[in-house]
Amino acid sequence: MSIAAIVSPPLLRSLPATSPSSFPLTYSLKPLSFSLQLNVSPLRNPNFQFTVSAMSVTAQENLSPTSFLDNKETGFLHFVKYQGLGNDFIMVNNLDSMEPKVTPEQAVKLCDRNFGIGADGVIFAMPGCNGTDYTMRIFNSDGSEPEMCGNGVRCFAKFISDLNNLNGRQSFTVHTGAGLIIPEIQPDGKRQLYRALPGRLELEAKTYYFNVKVDMGEPVLKASDIPTKIPPNKNESVVKAQIEVDGVNWNVTCVSMGNPHCVTFGTENQNLVVDEINLADIGPKFEHHTLFPARTNTEFVQVFSRSHLKMRVWERGAGATLACGTGACAVVVAAILEGRSERNCTVDLPGGPLEIEWREEDNHVYMTGPAEVVFYGSVQL
Repeated sequence: MSIAAIVSPPLLRSLPATSPSSFPLTYSLKPLSFSLQLNVSPLRNPNFQFTVSAMSVTAQENLSPTSFLDNKETGFLHFVKYQGLGNDFIMVNNLDSMEPKVTPEQAVKLCDRNFGIGADGVIFAMPGCNGTDYTMRIFNSDGSEPEMCGNGVRCFAKFISDLNNLNGRQSFTVHTGAGLIIPEIQPDGKRQLYRALPGRLELEAKTYYFNVKVDMGEPVLKASDIPTKIPPNKNESVVKAQIEVDGVNWNVTCVSMGNPHCVTFGTENQNLVVDEINLADIGPKFEHHTLFPARTNTEFVQVFSRSHLKMRVWERGAGATLACGTGACAVVVAAILEGRSERNCTVDLPGGPLEIEWREEDNHVYMTGPAEVVFYGSVQL
């Protein structure tokens, strides 16, 4: 497999503020111009060649997914990489077919961060069905196919908006394995950009960025539908039940947002400090526990206040990721069920915050967060 990618280095990078001021600190980087030819040892991968060349700022501004993906070169997959809080996806325009252009085996290779493009999954934008505008399917980095992905659906919505050159507030319906999802593009976020100069900061620009608000539907709480074999302890739900994992008794609440989640705020003896968790060690033991017949996503949560939570996630089929949208939704539902939070919360993830609301009027969960283009590329399959 050989890859030819067009890459634009980030022009803006955020820095934590070190002064009493609370504004986000950003400095600008000049675009790099370079060409790299990487020949991988034939003992490891004899058919792999990776060529990178930087785009100018003008080229990126003029380039759109529509114009780039119109290239029909035989044998090549043209894609756009997006990320939502660092949860990154290879987006494929599959609107001409209900058959994915990439197999699960190819998805594994494409998602490899050493010998491929690098991503948490491959997402396909497909024709709508059952009266919806579009269909979304996703292959995880291990080749499995989840029902849905919260950060993925935000990137999907931005991808559709870019493909159709949509402006302003837009919404549409998406068919997923978890049912109907309704994302809404909200191009109303504003970010102040600062340049770091010796001894001072200079306001460089005010830019707009896209938030996507997604109606994630109603959470599923019935244990058998999640599914989990943990005996229900609150009506038909599993709320603050105790299970043993790796010789430790954990308190867990189980929720499905179209995909299964096991949420824990700590063990029987103490609440969590999530930064102290060895996620690579404990995560797989939850994921493959016999109490979860379809495996499970697992969220480890720390409570700062009734409206501010922090989580780390071990995703089923992807491992540790920087963000998980359905996981953040499940966390807020679990926190409310356990009496730990209000219905509107900010959830901090390693990649950044999401705003989550479990609305009492319609029982739906709403997620709001960013989605951004990373780069455009082509890969020979």
